[in-house]
Amino acid sequence: MLCKLQNIKKLCLAGGFLSYLFVTMAAFAWAPTAKAQASTSERTEGIISGTVLLKAGDRPASQVAVKLKSHAAGIFRSILTDYEGHFKVRNLPPSTYEIVVDEPGYEPAQTSTQVDGTAVKLVLYLNSSNLPPAEKNRYTVSARELSIPGKARSEYEKGVQRLRMRDLAGSLGHFTKAAQAFPEYYEVYYHVGVVQTTLGHFDDAMQAFLKAIDLSGGRYAWADFGIGYLLFLQGKPEDAETAVRRGLELDSSSPDGYVILGMAQLRLDHADEAERSAREALLRNPNFGPAYLVLSDAYGRKHEYRAQLQGLDTYLKLEPNTSGAEHVRQVREAVQKMAAEVYPQE
Repeated sequence: MLCKLQNIKKLCLAGGFLSYLFVTMAAFAWAPTAKAQASTSERTEGIISGTVLLKAGDRPASQVAVKLKSHAAGIFRSILTDYEGHFKVRNLPPSTYEIVVDEPGYEPAQTSTQVDGTAVKLVLYLNSSNLPPAEKNRYTVSARELSIPGKARSEYEKGVQRLRMRDLAGSLGHFTKAAQAFPEYYEVYYHVGVVQTTLGHFDDAMQAFLKAIDLSGGRYAWADFGIGYLLFLQGKPEDAETAVRRGLELDSSSPDGYVILGMAQLRLDHADEAERSAREALLRNPNFGPAYLVLSDAYGRKHEYRAQLQGLDTYLKLEPNTSGAEHVRQVREAVQKMAAEVYPQE
């Protein structure tokens, strides 16, 4: 154990424990599903409810479609508001959900929320639309999602569920059936890339991610994030940074994208840039554990050990039972000893 701790201490001094955790232990794979893997079996399912109002007059918006989507959980739901503008969606697994109301004649109303087994209540307002056509087209993906056959969607959700349970072969079987039922289902090919990356089949993973990009017309940010992470694992941080930035141009709301960007920047020894990327991730999700590891590693590279300890402590508070938590605790022990040497008066 002492020898192991000394090795970890060397990694901390070099600011490289993210590679130790995320590459050799595969604790990060995969950003879009890692949190769900750690949480789903431990928490009860949640509810998202709310009210949609017309901004003019604060009147209820009745019989409008409310769409909920979680990429990580593989969930898509659509429900109509009642005559008082209320809606409720039950049986939602823990995840971050995007909620969109896209009603003709009104500007799309959009928000996101975290479900952790509790009930979430929202209020969304619809403003009369004077958006240009190009802006309205940003939301046409909702119509496509509604056109996906039920069989394809069912197989896709089963595949994501099997992936959370780490049943890689089972998830691939469901994803294959989903793609057969709906060949344009680019989200399926992204998840095939996730599975192939986890299996270490990097060439197959790259082909799956590229297929997702091709089918989406280059509009699916998660495929770019997948390619970025794959390039990171292959020791190509500059190419990884380029791929992730391309994805962030499509979807700047993703904390996962910023974390992968920060990992690539750390590999390039750009600690200040990695710190900024981690903070961008935390602006989007203040409870996103991996962002605190990137932040902590950035501090470690600058020998700011007290700040590094704070990052590690926050991660362990948020993710105490993940597969990499014990290694983070070992890293924390080594950093604490270094901090005692640097700040003996404390």
